[in-house]
Amino acid sequence: MDRSKVLLALSALAHETRLDLVRLLMRSGDDGMAAGDIARSLGLSASRLSFHLAAMEQAGLIRSRKAARNVIYCVDATGLGRTISYLLNDCCMDHPEVVAACACAGPRMVSAV
Repeated sequence: MDRSKVLLALSALAHETRLDLVRLLMRSGDDGMAAGDIARSLGLSASRLSFHLAAMEQAGLIRSRKAARNVIYCVDATGLGRTISYLLNDCCMDHPEVVAACACAGPRMVSAV
């Protein structure tokens, strides 16, 4: 992943609502959620949600598909993974303490969901 794409993804993630969006969509898995359901879950207006979804999709962190009259959104696991990988491998150069901290955080994060 090139630096400009990582910066776009990190910039998109640097917002409370967008982090909440990732958390919500991660729980929905590949099935995703309709935009209206996301808006209700996050307590956002349609226009506000559209703004955040567009930023996340442009950054390659979520993807959308049409299903009848709905637009369904889900996390783009590859895009999110590549962003995290860039930070871990390219920026942190697989620093042992950083890798250990990531390994320690994993099980707690999974069990908290």
